[in-house]
Amino acid sequence: MEFALFSEIPVPRPWHPNSEQLRYRELIQQAVLADRLGYHSFWTVEHHFLEEMSHSSNPEVLYGAVAALTENLRLGYGVRLTPDPYNHPVRSAESAATLDVISGGRVEFGTGRSTTRAELEGFGIDPRETRAMWAEAVEHIAGCWLNDVYEFEGQHWSMPGRRVLPKPVQKPHPPLWAATGSRETHQLVGEMGMGLLSFSAGVSLEELALRIKLYREAVGACENPVGGFVNDRVATFAMFHCAPTTAEAYENARESFWWYPTVAFKLVASVAEMLHEEGAELGDWDYLRYLPGMTREADWDTTFSVEDLVAQGVAVAGDPDQCVELCQGFADLGVDLLLCMMNPYAIPHDKVMESIRLTAAHVMPALTP
Repeated sequence: MEFALFSEIPVPRPWHPNSEQLRYRELIQQAVLADRLGYHSFWTVEHHFLEEMSHSSNPEVLYGAVAALTENLRLGYGVRLTPDPYNHPVRSAESAATLDVISGGRVEFGTGRSTTRAELEGFGIDPRETRAMWAEAVEHIAGCWLNDVYEFEGQHWSMPGRRVLPKPVQKPHPPLWAATGSRETHQLVGEMGMGLLSFSAGVSLEELALRIKLYREAVGACENPVGGFVNDRVATFAMFHCAPTTAEAYENARESFWWYPTVAFKLVASVAEMLHEEGAELGDWDYLRYLPGMTREADWDTTFSVEDLVAQGVAVAGDPDQCVELCQGFADLGVDLLLCMMNPYAIPHDKVMESIRLTAAHVMPALTP
């Protein structure tokens, strides 16, 4: 199993005039350190309007800065939002290809459809149309890369024959990934021959094992991938903090390991609540059927704790030995790439840097082939 840095780019309140600038500078320093210490990749997200949780609305600029300061670290879109009007497929193809060119072929291209009311409603997107938009967009993006001249006439986008430039350095194109949080889409991603970004926050290891099994069976049978090759890799993410002692790790992580899953569940619940208010069928959002109403504070039993999450094996925190043991749980499920969320909310920068170093020195050698 390989290791990557993953960040939503949280900016906790209270804000000051330089809060966002400081957080971006810190994150770039973390990425540069990860490159020097042999991490596989650096991933961040595309989100809009998500105050405190994610101030990462235009990650392509950040990827360019990190590419210029690193040599080997791969750059992961975790993810590029594909529904209209977030990003046109041609612009997505151009963006990732440009990054691949300037980075010397280091792009990992993840895609997704968006899972919060704030974003979908803010851009005027019907959540019931997003899965079809995502599937169509991925096909067009790959088509732009695979063909010298490409034209298409789809349900949501069309284009006469054009030479989309630049072309990626990686041939036939950067690895394609897709994010999902439902069993159904784990299987669909496999059927399409894409790498799996199993962003299944809060699920048990037993449930994660089932979802990975669904993906592995589907991708193993894939003979007609959406892109130029089958990317049969599994990635998942975990809140992650390594410190010299387990007691220190728990203290450093306590607030953030409570805050992030609490807010994340509320944001995902907001989509189910929006559809519920409209009296609409959940459709391919049916896996959220138990969530309407959970955006209200009174409906939450906010008992997330670092101790419980570690005991369940869904988060990694502790001294190096404990972190090795917890990471082994993911490796045993067949996870190829662990996206380590080193700062879910407000872990100080110096503690994050220490965690990156300790993980590279003690955890990665025990798990990385």
